[in-house]
Amino acid sequence: MPPLWVIDIIKKNFRYRFFYAKLTRIPLIGGIVDRLLFHKDDMVYLPKDSVLVEINQEIPYTNTVLPSQIVDRFIDEADTHFIMNFCICRDSNQCKDYPIDLGCLFMGEAAAKIDPRLGRLVKREEAHQHIERAREAGLVHLIGRNKLDAVWLDTGPDEKLMTVCNCCPCCCLWKMLPNLGEHISEKITAMEGVEVTVSDNCVGCGACVDACFVNAINIEDNHATISDECRGCGRCVEACPE
Repeated sequence: MPPLWVIDIIKKNFRYRFFYAKLTRIPLIGGIVDRLLFHKDDMVYLPKDSVLVEINQEIPYTNTVLPSQIVDRFIDEADTHFIMNFCICRDSNQCKDYPIDLGCLFMGEAAAKIDPRLGRLVKREEAHQHIERAREAGLVHLIGRNKLDAVWLDTGPDEKLMTVCNCCPCCCLWKMLPNLGEHISEKITAMEGVEVTVSDNCVGCGACVDACFVNAINIEDNHATISDECRGCGRCVEACPE
């Protein structure tokens, strides 16, 4: 059970996350941080159901290849569900555009060890309702194993904790991905089989460039191009006026 002052430190230092992320590009520092906070991480961005994302291959039901609706399947299969009372990212950033009370959903045996002052254990039905509220609010899911959560929540083995983040475009911790050392950033991926494409209707307005948090989009010859850095979140699709 983490002391509450740990959370206060996280909130006070949240504004410096981009600076801290850049430090992981230094080999020695990056190696230590990776081992302590990101070892064996596997996190996947899930595109929202409402955006047009091309699926180019069959999606098997595993913990690394997940369409958005499959979050519901994981909820059904898990025995333990814990809803955070707040999103630590939006709370730290004092978000004005998205609900701060729509916190992460944690599942798995280790979720039962989370400090009850931070949220509550819930039944499957409430977990489903929480995720539906997040979708309706326009949040994007990031799901998988994240050692960082197991560390700051002091839950024990990270392989027994599954995280479902409900991310907004303005406050998400992982906006620091372009600043992280590649050996860490590569653990946050797009859903396998998902490709965001640019249509012939593109006029090069740049709205998608502003929406992309990983700097994966450039305008070349009045047409958007998407690099391999794309995480398939679909924010650019929502921003596109075409």
